[in-house]
Amino acid sequence: MKKSLIFTFLLITATIVTTAQTPTKVYDESADAGADIKKAVEMAKQENKNVMIFIGGNWCPWCLKLNKFIHEDTDLKTALYDHYKVVKMNYDKKNQNLPTLAKLDFPQRFGFPVIVILDQEGKRIHTQNSVYLEEEKSYNKKTLLGFFGDWTVEKLDPANYKK
Repeated sequence: MKKSLIFTFLLITATIVTTAQTPTKVYDESADAGADIKKAVEMAKQENKNVMIFIGGNWCPWCLKLNKFIHEDTDLKTALYDHYKVVKMNYDKKNQNLPTLAKLDFPQRFGFPVIVILDQEGKRIHTQNSVYLEEEKSYNKKTLLGFFGDWTVEKLDPANYKK
């Protein structure tokens, strides 16, 4: 009986530890990035938004950290999803999405995560090296809010800058 209890305890402990260490899958490793972007552009046009593409992978600690940082903060999450259609584009050994990256002018040159913004026609209007959004071992909320605000449809409307 005592051995049975010990075995059960060890089994439960192992299950808890294994479950706790299961990484979050932020990026769909089998997704067709080109199709996802095309759909996001169509929706962005209908909703008067731009498209923000987060390129990275589940293997990348900074990619996962950025996703968590944004989604755990209501202000950041609102600023992002109110103004952009969001695509999370996977890059890993098995699925590098190289044809799509070529169409985006090779943003992987900046490392990961990297962020690309498209207008409602699917034209690339900005590529952001995420290192400039970091602060110490995390990200800077004020910098991210500014970044999200700077590339909205409203901010890019030339009518806002005419006298």
